[in-house]
Amino acid sequence: MYSTLQQITVMVVPVLGAVTFHELAHGWVADRLGDPTPRLSGRLTINPLKHLDLVGTLVFFLTRMIGWAKPVPINPLHFRDPRKGMVWVALAGPSANLLLATGCAFLFRALASLPISASSFLAKVFVPLLLMLKIGVVINLGLAFFNIIPVPPLDGGRVLVGILPREKALSVARVEPYGFLILILLIVAGVVEVVIYPLIRLGVRILLGGLW
Repeated sequence: MYSTLQQITVMVVPVLGAVTFHELAHGWVADRLGDPTPRLSGRLTINPLKHLDLVGTLVFFLTRMIGWAKPVPINPLHFRDPRKGMVWVALAGPSANLLLATGCAFLFRALASLPISASSFLAKVFVPLLLMLKIGVVINLGLAFFNIIPVPPLDGGRVLVGILPREKALSVARVEPYGFLILILLIVAGVVEVVIYPLIRLGVRILLGGLW
């Protein structure tokens, strides 16, 4: 069994990877759609320090499943269709996390199938690595599902603003200044746990099956 400190230690790489590629995906798609803001802000990088949000990262380590990163600055006025462009940018982050979760699961299954003796030196390397990959699956699923909650400024809220009729979209957009307060209240009230955790467990069962 792993102590809490050991579990937190093996969480560091999966958390940094999930946060970095989530925000990098937002910036990369925005850049491809014509907005140079992420590139000029130095956010098209795999340096996790550029993407970390202190509170969001602490939430990751406290919940071990959900959290958030520092939003990438985007100027939708550079897009040919600002509303549609923001939808694609918003979807990029959760999509990147789902791909990472799938990749972690694939590597876990491949490594777990290798005939390695539990007492060998390789086992001492593989066991923490396998745990890290397992956590990578959970963290990336958690980040993806948490971010599709339809509350601005989360990605789900951005998508909602982009697909709703203009008047309704403006009403949803006005919620953004209070978005994180609403999310904190939802987390404290247990609503996020009731909605998100079952989705994470379902995703883990699909990707890892009985190997979890």
